[in-house]
Amino acid sequence: MLAYERALCPPPHATTRSKRQSYQQSLLRCNAQTSKLDTSSLDCGVGETPMWAERTAQISLSGIREIFALTKPDAINLGLGQPDFDTPAHIKEAAKKALDAGYTSYTPNKGFPELIDAIAHYYEQYGVQAGQEQIICTSGGSEALHLAFEALVNPGDEVILPDPGFVAYSPLTRVAGGVPVSARVKAEDDFKLQPSTVAECITEKTKVLVINSPANPTGAVQRYDEIRGFVELAEDNDFYIVSDEVYDKLLYEGEHVSPAGFDSEHVVVVNSVSKTYAMTGWRLGYAIAPAALVEEMLKVHQYIQACAPSISQKAAYAALTGPQDSVRSMVEEFRTRRSVVMEHLGEIAECVTPEGAFYVFPRFATSDTSLDLTKKLAQRGVIVVPGSAFGRFGEGHIRISYAASKQDIDRAFVIIKEEVSAR
Repeated sequence: MLAYERALCPPPHATTRSKRQSYQQSLLRCNAQTSKLDTSSLDCGVGETPMWAERTAQISLSGIREIFALTKPDAINLGLGQPDFDTPAHIKEAAKKALDAGYTSYTPNKGFPELIDAIAHYYEQYGVQAGQEQIICTSGGSEALHLAFEALVNPGDEVILPDPGFVAYSPLTRVAGGVPVSARVKAEDDFKLQPSTVAECITEKTKVLVINSPANPTGAVQRYDEIRGFVELAEDNDFYIVSDEVYDKLLYEGEHVSPAGFDSEHVVVVNSVSKTYAMTGWRLGYAIAPAALVEEMLKVHQYIQACAPSISQKAAYAALTGPQDSVRSMVEEFRTRRSVVMEHLGEIAECVTPEGAFYVFPRFATSDTSLDLTKKLAQRGVIVVPGSAFGRFGEGHIRISYAASKQDIDRAFVIIKEEVSAR
């Protein structure tokens, strides 16, 4: 989901009909404005030639907004990529204390030293040893990804991406001047990216491999041997791994394995407090990388951002160092919802059971494209995301988020079953 769509999302704990209607009406107005934009009528300054940069012209806004534009005001939203829980009380309390204490100014560019130490300690559980010089705090994991691409990718460099994979990877590659290369993840491999698949994609232009475990949109969790295989390929072929680990604690089977635990010289870890602690709106992420690379990332960070939000840094420190009961409770609730969703899907679709995150990625027996099916569901009041939004190999699937109440999931599947059965 794009930033402007996320900005219109209501607080996940705001479930009254009036708040949902207000949110949907705002989004409809936003979509109506953007969908009416006709670039041919704009005064670009030099005849009819657009003056904006090629780096933005070659990427597009997400087609997901088409789905939202068709949605009823009281629609059931199974499209959100964020927990539907409130930020834990002790984290909010830490933010309030920070406000009262006057932490409202710039911070060190890389973040408060105590937060950096907390991040380093957090990653010790994955066998990663990182010093202060190897960590930078960012405005969400999204900025950390952007900084990594900007610091690593030269024009023409190839970036190997999981396909289907998170919607931001390909645009961020192109903005950095790189060339996205799809590495297909297959349902028969439980959507786990295979080292052999990556090996087939490697050329002399390969600069970066992106891995994401647990994965969006599939919920796949990479195994120890697979992660080790990626690291060996990076070492042998001298490229970097950018490892997106924002769902590291949202696990139901297996264990989280970070490639930085094998090799800290070829790996950039990207993470945030957004998913684990229900803090998507706090915009606090971080990267762990070789010290020299962090310095390059810092050059971009200091000019576009200066520093991550001060209050959010204090809140993130409380999240990482405080009680973890809320995380365990949230994971258990997601586990229960996953069972509910899989039971529904067992009647109507082929679907790999996700081992992490809070998404399922089913394939339905229908002649509709994934976008057509999601449009029809949107018209009937259920928001899901077309698989094609996540890459060309996502076609035929849809992403369903179970970051919604069991009641809403049950209501939504009544409609989904009716629509699929009608095809």
